[in-house]
Amino acid sequence: MLSYQTLQELVAIDSPTGYTKKAAQYIHHLLGSYGWQPQYTNKQAVTCSLGSQPKLAIAAHTDTLGAIVSRINPDGTLGISLLGGPLLNSFEGEYCRIYTLADKVYTGTLLLNNPSTHVNAEAAATKRDIGSMHIRIDEPVQNKADTEQLGIKVGDIICFDTRYQELPSGYIKSRFMDNKAGCFVLFEIARRMAAHKQQAPVQLFFSNYEEVGHGGSGGYAATIEELLVIDMGVVGAGCEGTEQHCSICAKDSSGPYDYHFRKKLTQLAEKHQIPCKTDIYPYYGSDGSAALRAGHDFRVALIGPGVAASHGMERTHKKGIEATIDLCMAYINQL
Repeated sequence: MLSYQTLQELVAIDSPTGYTKKAAQYIHHLLGSYGWQPQYTNKQAVTCSLGSQPKLAIAAHTDTLGAIVSRINPDGTLGISLLGGPLLNSFEGEYCRIYTLADKVYTGTLLLNNPSTHVNAEAAATKRDIGSMHIRIDEPVQNKADTEQLGIKVGDIICFDTRYQELPSGYIKSRFMDNKAGCFVLFEIARRMAAHKQQAPVQLFFSNYEEVGHGGSGGYAATIEELLVIDMGVVGAGCEGTEQHCSICAKDSSGPYDYHFRKKLTQLAEKHQIPCKTDIYPYYGSDGSAALRAGHDFRVALIGPGVAASHGMERTHKKGIEATIDLCMAYINQL
């Protein structure tokens, strides 16, 4: 039975966009423990060649959604700016950690302004946005000066609790399955190939700025011809995908993915009886989108385990994750 320990460990490492060093260090160490020789890019993404002259890059992003302190309010609470696009209705009430430049860590909660229904009759009806919400710090602060004395400043990083749970039914529910489940797929590729002393012309690429649109823009080996992006499959109205399938994306908001690359993946899924669904994602972009916009001459495809309630309280299933691993391995084995 496949162990998901490395997924749980990665999820436990706070890594919103712009604050991914600890997660990158974990990935670098893990790949090294398998016997590979990972490297950092200049932007501190992690790459790892699984053979010489890699022609295929397989990418997943380790950065997640989060927030950053945008102001200290007169009452000592914190205003925020978002890192990526958290669904604030889902994140309301979530516990968080505030990381200062001096490496102090404080805890808090994301709340609506004036959140008590006993004094605010409009609390339920108020639109949730960054103007109507704040971080309440778990320290005895009464004003801006009190918070400043803690060393909290504009620009400090805010990381939200994940509430990771791995369930007997095979479901894994947690924030940030987008895209730490995808990173786990890459972990398994590296582990399995090392265990079988297998090499292939493949480069693993763990990007760290996907949620803000430029994670996949550079850092690949010069010999790459194809980019297979592993990211969450959309589960929702109008989509065929489920949490128990590997999703194959035909088109997203940036345009269609490479038809012939997608056709090969679909044929391999059918040949090996790997549970897959093909979909179009109307409000979605990926590291593949960033690579193409940066001018890379890659053939790009996108697959990944189905993830429900994206950018909220997400959930996926081991069957969808393992189907994605199986499809990746099937593609690698035919190179």
